[in-house]
Amino acid sequence: MDASSSAPRSLDPHVAALVTTFAAVPPAAIPAIIDCVLASSSLPADFLFSSVLRSFPSSTAAVCSHNVLSHVTALCHLIKHTRSPSDSLKILVGQVFIPVLTQINSNESELLNQIIQILCDSASKHQAWNPLEETLIPLCLKSVYLKLGPIQNNNNPTIYQCYPTDLVHLGPLQAEIAIHVLTSIMGSILRIKKDILTLEMVYNITWDLSNLVLVVFKQSAEYRSLVIRVLLPIVLCALNEVCLIEVFVRGKRYTLSRSDFLKNAWEFCASLFTQGNIERLHAYNIISLFFTFFSKSDSSGDKSDVLYLTSKKEFWVEIRQGLVDKDSSVRKKALYLLKSSLSHYFNEFLTGTKSTLTGTSMESQTALTKKERWADKEAKSMGVEDLCNLNETCLTSQERWRVFVLLYEMLEEYGTHLIEAAWTHQVALLIQSTSQDHNQDNLIQMDNLEAIFYWMTVLWERGFSHDNPHGKCLIMESFLDIKWEQQKNCAQIVPIDFVLGQLMRALNDVVHHKDFGIGGIYNSKTIDGATKFFCSYFSQLSLSDCLFIVWSLASAARHDNFGRAGLMTLSFCISSSSCHFDTQNVSSDIFTVFEANKIAKKVVSSIEVLDALGIVIERSKQHFNQNYRLHVCEKVLEATSCLTDIPLDLLLHFLSTIPREFTDITGPLRSIVQKWLVNDFSTNSHLSKELIEFPNRFINKSNYEEEEFNHFDDEDSIAWENEALRWARLVFIISQKQNIIPIFTFLESYGNGLEELNCNSKWMAFKFLIVIMSLIEELQRSFRKLDKSDRSLDILPSIYEKLTGSLLSIVEKLVNFAEKATLILWSKKEIDGDLPMSIKGKLGGPSQRRLASSITPSVLQAIFSMKAISSVSSWCYQFSQDDDRLNNSFIFLCDFTWRVIQSPTHNTETGAELHLAAFEALSFVLKSLCTTAPIQKLLISHTKPGQLNGILENSLDPLAIGFLESINNLLENDALTRSRRAVLMCWKWLCIEAILLIPYNTGKIARDQIHRPVLSDSALREIFLDTIESLENAGESSVLSILKCVRLVLGLTRKHCEGNSSSWLNLQMVMQLVKSSWILHQSCNKRRVAPIAALLSAVLHPNIFSNLEMHESSGDKQGPLKWFIEKILNEGAKSPRTIRLAALHLTGLWLIYPKTVKYYIEELKLLSLYGSVAFDEDFEGELSENQEARAEVSLLAQSPDCEFTEAFINTELYARVSVAVLFHKFTQISKSESEDYSAAFNSGKLFLLELIDSAVNDKDLAKELYKKYSSVHRRKVRAWQMICVLSNFVDEDIVHEVTSKLHICLYRNNLPAVRQYLETLGIQVYLKFPDLAEQQLIPILRDYSMRTQALSSYVFIAANVIIHSKDSSLQLNHLKNLLPPIIPLLTSHHHSLRGFTQLLVHCVLSKMWPLLKLNNLEVSSFERKCFEDLKTYLAENTDCAKLRASMEGFFDNFEPNKSASPAGVFSTTHEGSDFECAPVSLMDQVVDFLNEARDELRNSVAKDLATIKSESLSVTDLNGESQAKDLLDFQKKITLNIDSSDSSDFPSLLGELENEDQLFNLVLKSRNEALERIKQSQQNLILVASLIERIPNLAGLARTCEVFKAAGLAIADKSILQDKQFQLISVTAEKWLPIMEVAVNSVKLFLEKKRRDGYSLIGLEQTANSTPLDRFCFPNKTVLVLGKEKEGIPVEIIHMLDACVEIPQFGIIRSLNVHVSGAIAVWEYTRQQRSQQPTLTSS
Repeated sequence: MDASSSAPRSLDPHVAALVTTFAAVPPAAIPAIIDCVLASSSLPADFLFSSVLRSFPSSTAAVCSHNVLSHVTALCHLIKHTRSPSDSLKILVGQVFIPVLTQINSNESELLNQIIQILCDSASKHQAWNPLEETLIPLCLKSVYLKLGPIQNNNNPTIYQCYPTDLVHLGPLQAEIAIHVLTSIMGSILRIKKDILTLEMVYNITWDLSNLVLVVFKQSAEYRSLVIRVLLPIVLCALNEVCLIEVFVRGKRYTLSRSDFLKNAWEFCASLFTQGNIERLHAYNIISLFFTFFSKSDSSGDKSDVLYLTSKKEFWVEIRQGLVDKDSSVRKKALYLLKSSLSHYFNEFLTGTKSTLTGTSMESQTALTKKERWADKEAKSMGVEDLCNLNETCLTSQERWRVFVLLYEMLEEYGTHLIEAAWTHQVALLIQSTSQDHNQDNLIQMDNLEAIFYWMTVLWERGFSHDNPHGKCLIMESFLDIKWEQQKNCAQIVPIDFVLGQLMRALNDVVHHKDFGIGGIYNSKTIDGATKFFCSYFSQLSLSDCLFIVWSLASAARHDNFGRAGLMTLSFCISSSSCHFDTQNVSSDIFTVFEANKIAKKVVSSIEVLDALGIVIERSKQHFNQNYRLHVCEKVLEATSCLTDIPLDLLLHFLSTIPREFTDITGPLRSIVQKWLVNDFSTNSHLSKELIEFPNRFINKSNYEEEEFNHFDDEDSIAWENEALRWARLVFIISQKQNIIPIFTFLESYGNGLEELNCNSKWMAFKFLIVIMSLIEELQRSFRKLDKSDRSLDILPSIYEKLTGSLLSIVEKLVNFAEKATLILWSKKEIDGDLPMSIKGKLGGPSQRRLASSITPSVLQAIFSMKAISSVSSWCYQFSQDDDRLNNSFIFLCDFTWRVIQSPTHNTETGAELHLAAFEALSFVLKSLCTTAPIQKLLISHTKPGQLNGILENSLDPLAIGFLESINNLLENDALTRSRRAVLMCWKWLCIEAILLIPYNTGKIARDQIHRPVLSDSALREIFLDTIESLENAGESSVLSILKCVRLVLGLTRKHCEGNSSSWLNLQMVMQLVKSSWILHQSCNKRRVAPIAALLSAVLHPNIFSNLEMHESSGDKQGPLKWFIEKILNEGAKSPRTIRLAALHLTGLWLIYPKTVKYYIEELKLLSLYGSVAFDEDFEGELSENQEARAEVSLLAQSPDCEFTEAFINTELYARVSVAVLFHKFTQISKSESEDYSAAFNSGKLFLLELIDSAVNDKDLAKELYKKYSSVHRRKVRAWQMICVLSNFVDEDIVHEVTSKLHICLYRNNLPAVRQYLETLGIQVYLKFPDLAEQQLIPILRDYSMRTQALSSYVFIAANVIIHSKDSSLQLNHLKNLLPPIIPLLTSHHHSLRGFTQLLVHCVLSKMWPLLKLNNLEVSSFERKCFEDLKTYLAENTDCAKLRASMEGFFDNFEPNKSASPAGVFSTTHEGSDFECAPVSLMDQVVDFLNEARDELRNSVAKDLATIKSESLSVTDLNGESQAKDLLDFQKKITLNIDSSDSSDFPSLLGELENEDQLFNLVLKSRNEALERIKQSQQNLILVASLIERIPNLAGLARTCEVFKAAGLAIADKSILQDKQFQLISVTAEKWLPIMEVAVNSVKLFLEKKRRDGYSLIGLEQTANSTPLDRFCFPNKTVLVLGKEKEGIPVEIIHMLDACVEIPQFGIIRSLNVHVSGAIAVWEYTRQQRSQQPTLTSS
């Protein structure tokens, strides 16, 4: 609705006409129209005012229309013509402005601002502020207060608190609009004359607005942000003009000064700092406004208000926190506040001149690299040079602050190259130029080390979190390189919160530990530096402070996630405290870090510290590598030297966290632990007493009521066992007789009273058995660790004997106790009993027996009593075999064995559970019997009288068969649940394993029957079939036992076959075995070494591997072992551990049985080409830590060369290295072993032919176009590495086939890393067959049409054939025939071939020259002279000498035979051998050298050309406009293409045209329009790419600019437009796109000129202030600057730019190709221009 439609019909016609014009005339023209109406009509001004006022629209839609501005302008202009302008303004406010403000939307900011401005201008013009004071100001204030709600604790009353009664019907305004109105009114008041400021209204409104600001500060963030942005600046401006305000409210006097307001605001800001980033930014904005408005001091120069802020320590603490905040906006605002503060404190901080700084210049440019020179140049542009020139001994606080700000801005805005150039010097400058005084109260005075380090931690913290990893490393190096040992007050000047927080988090960052773990060395330069720092830090602390910091460091492992390198660093830092823990060296004046940092210190005890250190060791278990964990544990133990008064329970728990093998009798950490504990026990008698009394306290300790505690179960027994084992471990670590003898005495006394002990409580006897077993287990472990030859080193022989004596004294009591305890297993009453309902619902499991709680303790006691007797008997048998007491115990064990086997199976679940418990006890008994007891005792237990006179062959059959029948019956019985049957299966295979081990120990037990089997074929067959049947469904806990049984059965089969030619094992059974084993393997954990090794050693057993029938294929059917090996290797491609162990075992077997190799050529090829990116460093760690894994791997067939292959055990190279070593060993087999030699040599030839055929014909291996380091590249290297190793198998019958395929591959395009192996093979072949060398190489070398790459390889082969031939005559013959075809290649047009040939020819002439002189009579003087001059030139030419120097040592170290051996092919000592052990080839080195030389020449020429072009640029640019005008300037005379024969008609035609002016004008207009269309179709975008060097990027940018019609492209050198690569990519874009040449040195001049032409300079670069591309609005005329490919835009150019934009990135790789980035930015510019001009169409 417009104004005219809303006008009343009763309006005067003149007024109606006037109102109608409001819709068509802009507001600026309204005053003139009003004046015309008043002048031309007789209408009074008051009448006209009232009439226009009545016509004002009332609807919301009309009010919000643009016509309302004209209406309001007319009314305001009429006010001055009325009789009472003040009254008219009051009416206007009430009837027009307030209704408009109530109806307008706050989003209509432009309309709102115009309306408010009109009102304020009108009030100011007529000096009529009272109407506003009476109406609008109270209304606005009341509206805001109503929106805020009830205000509490507001002590300052409001002057304008009365709501205007005549405006009640209009209601309150929106708070946003009310605040804008108040701000505008206040602003208008401040802009008028100075004398007006003394009016009471000014003070009143300033008072109210100041109070309003303070009130809104405490409200929601939305209103607070509005007030800070809109209202606060005008209030501060008012307070700046009127420093003291005095008002009267209700008769009471109030004053408000600028200082009062500042103090109130500061208190509020201080409360906001800790509430969050939004609140913190609000506080920062408030403070920054203070600095902005209060910086204008009065004539007296009073800065007390600003100094009030800067004197607050909380202010500087908050700035420091803001500078390290994670939010970049907070950091930027904090930096701004810091600069503002320093500018007010130091008058010339930001504006001080640099000319006053004097000193020496920066270091010489000659010693800098190219990168360093460029970084140094950019550093100078930032003023770093001036700061570096400061006199280091007299820096002022202001100068130090300048250095600090410079360093901080480096981190926030600039690249790492600048940090590298200036950081270290600036940090040293700060530290070295200060006094040693310590006063941190005034943080702005950076005049001592404490204050400097307080602020330096800001830089380090920001640097540690730098986006660029290289930048992080530079900052960390600068911190650690400080000579902390010279800082005697290190702990005082470096804040402890920084040390424990940011520093430790940074040290956990993997980027600081690039060399960590390489070669098994778990250290790094960063770790060494951190250790030195903490040594210095700890050296200045008291013992209590040291304890606290060690506790804090160790506790970090509890909360933070430490990586491998980070945890190692943490352990090193903790160990740094060890050298300062001696309390004797702690004096009373040692510095207390907590007092200086004013931190409340927590008093920590040794108990808390040790508990925290245990967490660090626990965290190391996440990393399975044993050497790594050893280092962590060692460092943690070093920090325990001062810990005393440790309770025994905590000490036991701590030691349990350390891997047992580290503290065993041969453990590397045993001496460290002993030193610590022995000292503690010697000084702490209470701890020693606790250790001795542990058994008594352990046995008698009860955590429950007596009746309840008798009902224990497996979980309780496991906990008790662990506790007793920890105690036994500690006892024998200390190994002090005064501690051990009382323990043995206790055992004897308790053992003799075992019956009475059990009568008191079952758990007491049970615990006593646990104590005995824990002592035996700990001593047995140390006994096994020492070989017999090393037993002299054992420090425990007397303890062994003493324990044996103590155990023998109580063994009879133990047997008697066990006889009674095992009665529960055969009790008919218990067997026939039913389970309680509470038990029937449970599934059961390893520790959940399905028995009544009253029976479980008795069953456990029975099991543990048999386990204890077995342990005691086994231990004592090692030291006292003829003792009758020991024999009786073995008889008891044998009787128990047969009783379990012969027990019937029961149908009740309780009976089945008891039978299961019996088999569980039997597993411990058989384990003891199989290694100790004579077999005869087993026979006596079941043989009838008279049978012992017979032979003992097959004597174990009844035991084995009886056991299988008994346990299988129990398994087939449905009485047991599924989970409990799985438990029974575990015990079954443990028992069978023990039975099968008995024959292996026959030689030790019954020497007269060593060659006789003790198990028949039928028994072995039955066990074997039972095993196969169980394989497929075996649980993970049973896998090892089952596979061990398979291995033992197959081992016994070999023994039987030696005595009997017939064997029960056939192909069908083996096939069944391998298939079942494969199913088992697929369900197993591929990460566990033990099951994989056990599978390989069991299935691929030597006893069946030697049978060729197991490998042969018959038709479509493969042999069983062939089938299994193919499966395991194919699956192994996904499991590095599987294929590694398979390669180890198979190569060992193939070496023993060479006849089997011919069946596995494809599998050998798979192993040779295998490669995985996985690095399994934990493989060796698991072998060290896991005893089962170590034992199973030791049973695998050994590698042909263990010493060499062991270096690759943790790498993916292991498989092919093992194969290479295997065939290398084949070449060493003596010909006297004719059968094995023939099989080995033939298999080598087969494998060689297969590999080289694959290299020629395989789809991947035959590729010619492939990327460097790609999978194809890797496979090619692997294949040719193996072919080189197989070169010794080249024989006369295959040499021609090998060389023909070698020539095919040499001619193909291959990367140098691959080609070097082809060359090695060629050298080997031609050295072995010298006649072929001249026959094949001479024609090839004379084929000059051959590829340069191939020709280079043949030159290398020929040269080495000459040099390495066997005798001098052969060398001379090769020299005469092979050198001449090489000589012409010295003049090749191809620089790499030419240089390569020069290098090789010089090498040949140098080494063969003496040989040539001996035969000089056969050489003509002319030829001799030519060769002498050629040799002299190659030797003395500067470039040739440089080339040879870069290859120094290559030809001296190159040995063809060694290069073709496994040690040569897989050497890790080659430079650059990280890629598949492939060294940098000679051709690569030559090409790199030539490229560097060419780059230096190109850069030199380019620099000269740039200088010349830069001088002419200004002239070229000045002529640019004239060239543009020339496009529109053309010859007015139109010359037609007329044949010269018709020249007689030309004058008449010309005269006719000259008379037709209209035709000429049309032609001119058409030409101008065409040129204008071309000009308008281009966008006003110029792309500056002068900094870009790579031609593909420039060509792509040219194509992009042409596609999007850019106005031009600037490049450094226009000659690249003729480059073929450029033209191929640009596809003729350079023909249609204006391309200008701007040298690199002239870019700044070019940009300055374009800025003068009205262009905006925008850079595409990531900086601290860069704007995301999708949020940036491109100006129409834009110059877009692109940076260098790596370094980006230089700093001096960044400073010229109007803005920088960056492309938002979300991936891990945080950079884009410069061409891609430029294309994205050009499209975004185009998209924005198209959106602004939707009708724009492409020409």
